[in-house]
Amino acid sequence: MKAPAAPFQRLLLTGAAGTLGRGLRAGLAGHCLALRLSDIAPLGEAAAHEELQPCALEDRAAVNALLRGVDAVVHFGGIATEAAFDALLPANITGVYNLYEAARRQGVRRIVLASSNHAVGAYPQTQRLDAAAPFRPDTLYGATKAWAETLAQLYWDRHGIETVSLRIGSATPEPQNRRMLATWISPGDLLRLVVAALTAPQVGHSVVYGMSASAHPVWDPSPGAAIGYCPRDSSEPWRAALEAADRSPDPAAPLLRFHGGDYMALGPFD
Repeated sequence: MKAPAAPFQRLLLTGAAGTLGRGLRAGLAGHCLALRLSDIAPLGEAAAHEELQPCALEDRAAVNALLRGVDAVVHFGGIATEAAFDALLPANITGVYNLYEAARRQGVRRIVLASSNHAVGAYPQTQRLDAAAPFRPDTLYGATKAWAETLAQLYWDRHGIETVSLRIGSATPEPQNRRMLATWISPGDLLRLVVAALTAPQVGHSVVYGMSASAHPVWDPSPGAAIGYCPRDSSEPWRAALEAADRSPDPAAPLLRFHGGDYMALGPFD
């Protein structure tokens, strides 16, 4: 039987040298004929189907060239944790603008945007969040993700560029604490989420929480289901061990008070 054709001629993955990017690099290979990889960190050797194109996101001309000939973008580039504003500005603010402007100029119609749960991380964990929850960032980093989602909405409304903004939870090999029992997303489910966001027929600008299955979800899973995301992994196998290791958690600690957990205790940087 003949193998089905890959749905994309060329995909672009930014942040391809990062922790999450490295996992997506291998997993996206079967979904395109050519996979263009970009980062400012070393990318190693290119496989037969790969194109290596290092690029600083704050370099507008370089980003414009990066998107030339691309069908869709998986944008995981930028700083992925809290930092001083001057450190976040080039990639997380200017770089996201450059990416969307390049998409407009190059006719790219779909972007999968790595947003973060930290865009709404200051909400108390007692409040279950859906995709319509107003921004309430817990950090400067979270505020840059709110900016990115806002820009994605603008470029959908004005230019018809579709985006799925993924408010990614705790993307680690396994959950590491009580909070992650609700916020964890496995490497396999992250890939499944990205592929669903790439291939869903119509998304406009959709906001989806990035999480594996949980017995007690703190985020609404229905937007993920709407784009065809069906998590296969669950945090439940780790629940007994994590709860036994922390039998008397402090309910006043940021880890258990806020959706963003310990991020509420980071900074300022003066």
